[in-house]
Amino acid sequence: MRPIISLRHVDAGYDGKPAIENITLDIEAGQFVGVVGPSGSGKTTLLRAMLGTVPLQHGEVLIDGKRVSGAGSARAGYVPQLQTVDWNFPVTVEEVVMMGRAMNSGPFPWPRRADRERMQAILERLGIAGYAKRHIRALSGGQQQRAFLARALMRDSRLLLLDEPTTGVDIATRDDVLHMLADLNREGVTIILTTHELNAVAAHLPHVVCVNRHVIATGAPEDVFTPEILGRTYNAEMNVVVLNGMTLVAESPHLFEELRRPAEAGRH
Repeated sequence: MRPIISLRHVDAGYDGKPAIENITLDIEAGQFVGVVGPSGSGKTTLLRAMLGTVPLQHGEVLIDGKRVSGAGSARAGYVPQLQTVDWNFPVTVEEVVMMGRAMNSGPFPWPRRADRERMQAILERLGIAGYAKRHIRALSGGQQQRAFLARALMRDSRLLLLDEPTTGVDIATRDDVLHMLADLNREGVTIILTTHELNAVAAHLPHVVCVNRHVIATGAPEDVFTPEILGRTYNAEMNVVVLNGMTLVAESPHLFEELRRPAEAGRH
């Protein structure tokens, strides 16, 4: 099967300085992938390279076998980090969602009846149809995330890219968003998201890419989340335990050691 996304020896960055280097990576159609790595490791740049919104200094990106040649050339839905959004911009939820129709808009600049029907169906599916007329800044973090997900779904793409979609939301909302993405994935949508939340990835996502300017490792969480691979990814000691069949990463290694000592002492 041909990969839906292929990156070949990609260097990309800003002001002539690469943020990612020599990235070679294939994403198969239908995969649900989490990209993890420390701050500044190039996770967002990797997504932007796939979208064609960051200049490549070397290599090439292919989507469905076609070379990505600039912004708008990649047929993919994109959900940005909520922290990058200007919440003072006077726009309603339905206006945000309609921004996603650009690639399907037809010959006229205004929404068609079919566009409005599609928007309504998406908002209902995501549980925010009742907020369509509200200003986007009046929504909770989870509702805002759903609004931008709705915008991405308006493109009717089989590829969805999300940058830190669960940052700044509570645990219940995070799990809700991840379950909703899993439902979309089961319907055939390929999903790639960046995240700092290793344990949420281990619990929900079947495939992981560890990045620190380069691709460090790819595979299932139980294969990739090892002290050695995570240590190379984060340039720090990382402890991993398996509890009831679930892989858990102790992101505070000193705290992990303090908790482990009493447990070990009790066994003697």
